[in-house]
Amino acid sequence: MLDEKTRYAADAGAQTLRTVGTPCLILDQDRMDRNVARLRERMERLGVQLRPHLKTAKSVDAARRVMTAPAGPATVSTLKEAEQFARAGVTDLTYAVGISPDKIDRVLALRASGVDLSVTLDTVEQARAVADASRRAGDRIPALIEIDCDGHRSGVLPGDRALLVDIAQALEDGGSLRGVLTHAGASYGAIGDDAIRAAAEGERAAVVQAATLLREAGFDCPVVSAGSTPTAHFAETLDGVTEMRAGVFVFFDLVMAGIGVCAIDDIAVSVLATVIGHQPEKGWILVDAGWMAMSRDRGTAKQAVDQGYGLVCDVHGQPMDDLILSEANQEHGIITLRPGSTASLPDLPIGTRLRILPNHACATGAQHDSYHVVSGQGDRIEAVWPRFGGW
Repeated sequence: MLDEKTRYAADAGAQTLRTVGTPCLILDQDRMDRNVARLRERMERLGVQLRPHLKTAKSVDAARRVMTAPAGPATVSTLKEAEQFARAGVTDLTYAVGISPDKIDRVLALRASGVDLSVTLDTVEQARAVADASRRAGDRIPALIEIDCDGHRSGVLPGDRALLVDIAQALEDGGSLRGVLTHAGASYGAIGDDAIRAAAEGERAAVVQAATLLREAGFDCPVVSAGSTPTAHFAETLDGVTEMRAGVFVFFDLVMAGIGVCAIDDIAVSVLATVIGHQPEKGWILVDAGWMAMSRDRGTAKQAVDQGYGLVCDVHGQPMDDLILSEANQEHGIITLRPGSTASLPDLPIGTRLRILPNHACATGAQHDSYHVVSGQGDRIEAVWPRFGGW
């Protein structure tokens, strides 16, 4: 019986874009490598370490091409990710979601196995829980205080010196303050280059301000961590920042294209689908990729160009005139011309293979258990890389 690694290699060797079962997730390795090289070079010019976020990839094979070294550094959003990547030898990890007390035992287990795993928190209660568990285990768990740079989600306001100090004091009664961390999530809604640059500077200024206040209060703050894909690509300076976290840059998606962070031909993931029907009187082409394959994410709905549930391309990934996946049922996708288009609906016979670019690479990827890897315009599936989910 073939082991999993051998089975995936054997499966890949026998498949092409014309024969593989659909719907399935396609990864253009050439585009992915280009995207990774682009951000690495940018971070090198700005003098900041790249700590890539692996929450989009959720694949050991993909992660190996993204990280700057086999052991990391890297960022995760679930402890399941931390555990999976740790088994593959990634030992420098930041868990960038607020820690809950019930998860601390899993953190300690990973650290006992040799993983330098740090956690994230933004309350005194979390800091006390981490410190108490650290004392009991005899292992000072390192933590980063999350900073709210734009009101997008959680975190301490960067100028709230009293709360920052209270958290740091509670944490160091057993744990260890590693630094501060922020994420400019509002940058995903920025319109125009200037707006993204402003978000990047706001992110940088906020996390540096928090680090400065902690240092002035007598606390070491070696890590000053920022990160989002838009701000990583548009920051003009990262003075005071020690590392940048970004994740979707590896694959990109229509939301990133819509705000100008990438071009359509930078998007490395797509869903391969097959034409299964027509409703000519309605202007519909039906495919076997519904929201179970694409996700329900409609992240482009408020952008200047609404891409529906995804932008339709030919089998080689080239966009087709004004075709979008405009509606999605569980297993049926409905392809139509974009509203207002003057193009003609193409004649796509039953069995035609199409690729659909996603609004949100993270959400679409989560619907699939593997990447079917191709290179550029090639038809051959060169590898099948397992993905994982869960928490």
